[in-house]
Amino acid sequence: MPVLRPVRSAPPAAARLAAILRRIAGGGLADLPVDVELWDGSVLPAAAPGGSAGRIRVSRRALAYLLDEPNQLGLSRAYVAGELGFDGDLSALLAERVRFASVHPSARDLALATAAAVLTAGPDVLRRPPVPESEARPRGRRHSRARDRAAVRHHYDVSNDFYRRLLGPSLVYSCAYFDSPDDTLEAAQERKLELVCRKLRLAEGERLLDIGCGWGSLLIHAARHHGVQAVGITLSEEQAALARRRVREAGLGDLVEVRVADYRDIADGPYDKIASVGMVEHVGAAQLGAYAATIARLLRPGGLVLNHGIARLFSEPAGDKSLIQRYVFPDGELPPVADVVGAFQAAGLEARDVESLREHYALTLRRWLGNLRADRAAMAADAGEERTRVWELYMAGSALAFEDADISVFQVLASRPGAPHGLPLLRERAFLSADDAEAIDR
Repeated sequence: MPVLRPVRSAPPAAARLAAILRRIAGGGLADLPVDVELWDGSVLPAAAPGGSAGRIRVSRRALAYLLDEPNQLGLSRAYVAGELGFDGDLSALLAERVRFASVHPSARDLALATAAAVLTAGPDVLRRPPVPESEARPRGRRHSRARDRAAVRHHYDVSNDFYRRLLGPSLVYSCAYFDSPDDTLEAAQERKLELVCRKLRLAEGERLLDIGCGWGSLLIHAARHHGVQAVGITLSEEQAALARRRVREAGLGDLVEVRVADYRDIADGPYDKIASVGMVEHVGAAQLGAYAATIARLLRPGGLVLNHGIARLFSEPAGDKSLIQRYVFPDGELPPVADVVGAFQAAGLEARDVESLREHYALTLRRWLGNLRADRAAMAADAGEERTRVWELYMAGSALAFEDADISVFQVLASRPGAPHGLPLLRERAFLSADDAEAIDR
């Protein structure tokens, strides 16, 4: 008669995970700041001395994403697909990234992790999971007109209602300008629009070109308060449609024109002033010289240009397998501000002023995150759950990057020589309104 042996049940997934984390990368991944709940309900508790900062929820398919792409892309896909969730303060979780910056699993570590994942979750984790629908799939030559158009529309043709909820009534998708951290977002955005106009010394009747005009907020402000004849360009049909409607509703149709066009195809210069706010990030390092040369060609002698753009400080460029490249800004690049100034100078433009707005962008992103979290369900209904998860992750991470000085944002003011530029001798007077300057004189 055969001897019946007791059947041993498999250990909980959390126990297997704890064992493998201790064995790979020198144990550098074992000191977790959060609880990790796995598909079988078992929980690997946080090892941080202060206790858990939240709870990560991991499905079997999340493991499949990580095994298929053991990098930021795998993490991003799992999160965007909803297979990797987090209960808690996402910003606080992302702030823990510095603790693991020096952890680099070897090929042997990845092999051990793969074997452990198969034993724990089953062989299905080796099957390639579906790529989330919201992932960008660029085609063609990088920074060709067609590919740039597709990249821009991937980001901006999401839903105008989504962006209205995210950005607030101003519909300004660049950093605001705060006098105090307690300012409302709308007041800070209005201040930024006026700052751009003052730096450009806009005067009634001048021609203004806004490269990357978004939903038309700067165009409307400049025409309404400074009386300029303004042309705005964007590659997004959805942006252009809403911008035109906002211009009509503001009664400024005789002063403002919105075109769907590539900056390289504008041929109706010269313009007295040119603004490019939050657009240079889409240009690409290889095209930076051509971008500056185009601006110089379109600007009259003595004219002014203001370039407002995000720049790398002490971080590496985002790789092809990053969240930013695959889900947020395909083909986007953050040129160091020195490269922007150098390109302008090579194109014959003289840099007159450079201002960092790094802290202002961190404050702006925190406001946008607040808007998203306050109206999350409606935003998911507008643009889909995947997109909403992407934007929450991207903005939380970007806020930390600005706060930690990994990246910054600069306004570079330049002039085209050949005629007087009109800037005053004293810098403190350069960006004052006429009323403010008169008050100082009194």
